[in-house]
Amino acid sequence: MPEVSPLVECIVNVSEGRDADVLMALAEAISQVPGCKLLHQDTGAGAHRTVFTFAGETEAVFTAAQHIYKVAAERIDMRQHTGEHPRIGAVDVCPFVPIRGVTMEELVARTQVLGAFLGAELGIPVFLYEKSASVAHRTNLAAIRKGEYEGLAARSADPDWLPDYGPALNPTFGATVLGARPFLIAWNINLAGGVPVSIAKQLAERLRGSGSKGQPGLFPGLKAIGWYIPEFGRCQISCNVVDADATDLAKVYLTATSLAKTLGAKVTGSELIGLIPEKHLRRAGKSFCFGGGREEELEAAVSVLGLADLAPFDWRERVLEARLLIGDT
Repeated sequence: MPEVSPLVECIVNVSEGRDADVLMALAEAISQVPGCKLLHQDTGAGAHRTVFTFAGETEAVFTAAQHIYKVAAERIDMRQHTGEHPRIGAVDVCPFVPIRGVTMEELVARTQVLGAFLGAELGIPVFLYEKSASVAHRTNLAAIRKGEYEGLAARSADPDWLPDYGPALNPTFGATVLGARPFLIAWNINLAGGVPVSIAKQLAERLRGSGSKGQPGLFPGLKAIGWYIPEFGRCQISCNVVDADATDLAKVYLTATSLAKTLGAKVTGSELIGLIPEKHLRRAGKSFCFGGGREEELEAAVSVLGLADLAPFDWRERVLEARLLIGDT
């Protein structure tokens, strides 16, 4: 049996969603690395953010990430950046996920090497998070990103929040969050036009595991915030499913729909950001099929979650395993 090569996925979030030339340069920084495949690009003008999903052999993926940072450092000035999504730097967050043939511990070591390079060679303040976190209070992305880019200068005076690598401040780039982590699903629930952002925020508080004001929410494996996206002319509940095995997307969606109704609001569908492992999408559709197979479950999930609400949606283009077969390295 032939040896299976290691496979790593990177889901880099860049604070640029409006300049086509910069986005092309970032995409080329990935595609030009042998052994690395750009699987998906998700650009949002309102969020002023783009998520690039790419995968390949370990060395190739980390090389591509390094190239992304170089382009972002040259082309993005955070002093001019405004957008709906929380962010602290030109490359806001850069997670690495083991897919096959590589351990989490190996990726942690690799992120440390990359962080040291970015700090020393590019002058980027680097915070390690998730499995790579150097101290417990930096595990959570939201804790590191508190205060966003605008709060970095004030935070640099606190010894507990000095970067793991690089200078305390880089006004042009901001800072970056880097680390190895399990798979996360980025997913937004859409509200009808005219629903105020206060309702979106209230729904996010009810759904997310951390809840609000000391009261836990309904789904421990879910992070969520409410925001307004001008390009859609509506609000969303922006979700990160951090424990996908314990969190059924259909249950979250239907709960959001029910809660919204009690507040006089309406859920119209949802939006997947990036890619999703097949098992999690199939799970969302399974209860709505009667002995159906794989494709029926996937189609049911697309329908139940309203994934075509904002744009046409083809699960073949958004399921991680399907994309890896297309771009297998």
